[in-house]
Amino acid sequence: MPQRFHLPDAAATENVGAALARALGGGMVVTLHGDLGTGKTTVVRGALRALGWAGPVKSPTYTLVEYYEFSRLYFYHFDFYRFADPSEWETAGLAECFRDDAICLVEWPERVAGLLPPADVDIALAHPVAGGAGRDLQLSANSEAGERCLHAVALALTPPRNAG
Repeated sequence: MPQRFHLPDAAATENVGAALARALGGGMVVTLHGDLGTGKTTVVRGALRALGWAGPVKSPTYTLVEYYEFSRLYFYHFDFYRFADPSEWETAGLAECFRDDAICLVEWPERVAGLLPPADVDIALAHPVAGGAGRDLQLSANSEAGERCLHAVALALTPPRNAG
């Protein structure tokens, strides 16, 4: 069942990525949906920072993929916004990045519909329907590993209950 949250600011959006990173493992695919400027790259930045990446994190809109190597895994950040036709997936040769020792976070996955491996987690970000600040977040899990990610994010975003 999808989980929904309101993220009041960019810091909260980055915290989603940090929480997600705690449960990510090799072979996982996370898709990020949302209009331009909704915070997809901010989520990726949060995940990378939580994994220890100190360098710059930029959207791969023009390069298609940014690669980050960690001691135990590879981390790929894809952005298929510029794809006009899913057949571009074949000519780009990116399928080889989706393997057991890699984590793949994919912006604009609908541009390569049906060609990606199944996502463990689907993340959708949107500007609030009622207007105002922040972003609305919806998370869905499609695997057991994805469920662990959702649990980690929910723990990070749910305020503790007052035991008093």
